[in-house]
Amino acid sequence: MQLSTTRVYGSHVSDFNQRIIDEFRANQGYVQTAGFGSGLVLLHTVGAKTGEPRVSPVLGVPHHGAWLVVASKAGSPTNPAWYHNLLAHPDVTVETGVATVEVTAAEVGAEEYDEAWALFVGRSPGFEEYKERAGGRVLPIVRLAPR
Repeated sequence: MQLSTTRVYGSHVSDFNQRIIDEFRANQGYVQTAGFGSGLVLLHTVGAKTGEPRVSPVLGVPHHGAWLVVASKAGSPTNPAWYHNLLAHPDVTVETGVATVEVTAAEVGAEEYDEAWALFVGRSPGFEEYKERAGGRVLPIVRLAPR
C-alpha cells in the first residue's frame, strides 16, 4: 500500500509534521521527538474543499476499541483542517505504527465529553492550557471507530 505524504499549509508546520510522520513510520509508531512516544496515530483524511489526501499526526487515545482525537490545534481559536475534513468525509484511515485501520469518525456527544476530555488531560496536562488559549472555543473530540 502506498502511503501519502503530509500536505499542510505553511512550510514550518509541514516540515515538522513530515519529520514526525517519517519518524513514526521508521519506528513502528514510536516518536521520540517532542516526547510523543507511542501516543500518536497518523490520521489519513480527504480535504473538505480540495478532495486531496491529507495525513496528520495526532494524539490518539485508545478508548473502548476505538481512538479518541481532540481538535485542539494547540489552543488556536479555530479548529484544525483535519477536523473539517472529518466532518466532510468521516470514513478515513488511521495508521497505528503496526497496522492501518479503516475507521469512521463521529464527534463525541455532550454526555461523553467530560470523560473523554479527562483522558486527554490525564495524558498531557497541556490540554488544559490549550482549552484556556482557545478563547471559549470548545475543543471537539472525535471517536475513530473501526469499520
